[in-house]
Amino acid sequence: MSLKDQITEDMKTAMRAKDSERLGTIRLLQAAMKQKEVDERIVLDDAAIVAIVDKLIKQRKDSITAFEGAGRQDLADKEKAEMAVLQAYLPERMSAEETLAAVKAIVAEIGASGPGDMGKVMGVVKTRLAGKADMGQVSAAVKAALAG
Repeated sequence: MSLKDQITEDMKTAMRAKDSERLGTIRLLQAAMKQKEVDERIVLDDAAIVAIVDKLIKQRKDSITAFEGAGRQDLADKEKAEMAVLQAYLPERMSAEETLAAVKAIVAEIGASGPGDMGKVMGVVKTRLAGKADMGQVSAAVKAALAG
């Protein structure tokens, strides 16, 4: 079953269970997916859906930080609940050690050295590790690999 079908099934399940919070989050995800399909005139594959989910989770993290800084724990909790629903659609993430090992292998493979090659390395790393690793961790691993 594709990720898109899984999301549709989860929406139906949430409707039957009258789980309004989960349903709202899934509808938000489907709206983002539909927007991308319409804007770019494409049919999304699983990798593109994972990228959208990643983007939505990053937005939630930013919102949580802002709400907690403003003392609005109620809104931060709502964002955390949405983030938990969205994370169910991400594949298993690589650990920090696995990410660093993969980045070091890519750096050695393309012969990069020094911080000036970061763009070249990130281009390759993004295509290979998209959806598999947290891009914040990846960026830190690339900096560490090029500095060392």
